[in-house]
Amino acid sequence: MHKIEVPNHHFRIDQICGSGQCFRLDRVEDRIYEVIAGEKYLKIKQYPDKTSFYCTEKEYTCFWKMYFDLDVCYETYIESIDKGDTYLSKAAAFGEGIRILRQDVWEMIVSFILSQQNNIPRIKQLIRILCEQCGEERRSPEGRVYYTFPTAERLSEVEESTFREWKLGYRSRYLQETARAVAEGKVRLSDLSGMEYETAKKELMKLCGIGAKVADCICLFALHKLDAFPVDTHIQKVLEREYKKGFPFERYRGYAGVMQQYIFYYDLKNGVAMKEM
Repeated sequence: MHKIEVPNHHFRIDQICGSGQCFRLDRVEDRIYEVIAGEKYLKIKQYPDKTSFYCTEKEYTCFWKMYFDLDVCYETYIESIDKGDTYLSKAAAFGEGIRILRQDVWEMIVSFILSQQNNIPRIKQLIRILCEQCGEERRSPEGRVYYTFPTAERLSEVEESTFREWKLGYRSRYLQETARAVAEGKVRLSDLSGMEYETAKKELMKLCGIGAKVADCICLFALHKLDAFPVDTHIQKVLEREYKKGFPFERYRGYAGVMQQYIFYYDLKNGVAMKEM
């Protein structure tokens, strides 16, 4: 098997795995992770100073390098933090290995519809069920069975009652209506990446079950609109506690979403229970 080695310079798979932006990235053994993105599978091993990608050079260059945003210098983002902002400085130092992934927009639409009033293990479980029931079975180079992420067309064929049998709850209607809208072309996902952030957000909010916070998650984690700053009840509490005069969005224009991830991860890993994504 081919192996590509990447230095751990502001890049930590364990931190990305725990940052709440990707639900098909899992630790399977000590220091070993696997990620499934659409139809692709990748095995990863993390060392103190480097990370090994078990894939071909072509797969790494053409897909995984962009997926993990490895062409971008995150050190620049961290260096721009106001030295007087001790909270954000600590948060960035704590989660310095986090990067904003460039994920598939349809996968993120489904994932964050399911994230509402939910926790990370439960979201992962629901996505696993959808993939096993509606995706296609594949095998990794080592023979590991995995499932592709189901298309909008495939999910549009599933009845709401079936989604409820799979324990999706009230999100069943959201998913069914959204899958049908996308499958019928009422919202053209291919157009979203070329839109300005606010325009893309409004377009996403035309879909059933997608409010401002979910739309921001999709904009940030799929469309890479780094001005998106998802505010859930968890983040809202941090802002009220640490930024009583308001978060300095103007200072971080163009990459405020990176700061959001540092804040989210830092507070989450410091023992704050996450009730809602």
